[in-house]
Amino acid sequence: MDDPDQKDGMSDRPRARWPMSQRREVPLIQLLPNLMTIGALCAGLMAIRLGAAGRFPEAVALILVAAVLDGLDGRVARFLKSESPMGAELDSLADFLNFGAAPGLLMSFWAFPGRPDIGLGAAVIYVVCCVLRLARFNVGNAAAAALSRQGRFQGVPSPAGALLSMLPLYLHYLWPTWPNLPEPAVAVWLVFVGVLMISPFGTPSLKSVRVPTEKASFAVVGGVAMIVLLLRYPWATLSTLSTAYLIVVVHAGVRSLLRRS
Repeated sequence: MDDPDQKDGMSDRPRARWPMSQRREVPLIQLLPNLMTIGALCAGLMAIRLGAAGRFPEAVALILVAAVLDGLDGRVARFLKSESPMGAELDSLADFLNFGAAPGLLMSFWAFPGRPDIGLGAAVIYVVCCVLRLARFNVGNAAAAALSRQGRFQGVPSPAGALLSMLPLYLHYLWPTWPNLPEPAVAVWLVFVGVLMISPFGTPSLKSVRVPTEKASFAVVGGVAMIVLLLRYPWATLSTLSTAYLIVVVHAGVRSLLRRS
């Protein structure tokens, strides 16, 4: 006779439940940094989609949005005391897509319509350099730590590398009547920017910039003016900022080589 307490070989005793004492509740506001990172990831994915459709200005704008969100999510996490290993890994994966795959593919779609083999090769090298930089940053090393204490990065950070990689595209829209750079030149440019990202020399960081208290209001006005210029004259502003940053990076690289020689 069947045991009434057994059903299909399984006891109908109450199943073990997760102890109430072990449940954790997280304030919704502490999820904001991860939501910002996911938002940046979505912007990068949409940038790839728009680049494939030939809508390059909108794609560039979305990569800029991803860069802004990337610059804010870590600060928001520290402010809310919600930093976590998962958030750090999520941020690194989003950086790979937003500042590696998205600009690499965008430049490949724009610059190499007739020579996809050259474009794909240059884009792959650029993306691989971005991945190597992110991996090196995640692992950390003594040289990078020493430069960080001086307020500098080791090599060009990936968001800055993404903005630099699209400089030929900015110039195309800034001077539409001028001939574009030859395809091999754009390919060399992508590889060059990739090498800058994995280079060992120190590059400047905005974190090291200090403004006297009495001049803080001027810095705020300058930041607002930069935003206005970016919205009103995007291609001229992006071209100017990229060129100025490139000059600073090359100068830092030359100084580093001279010190070693």
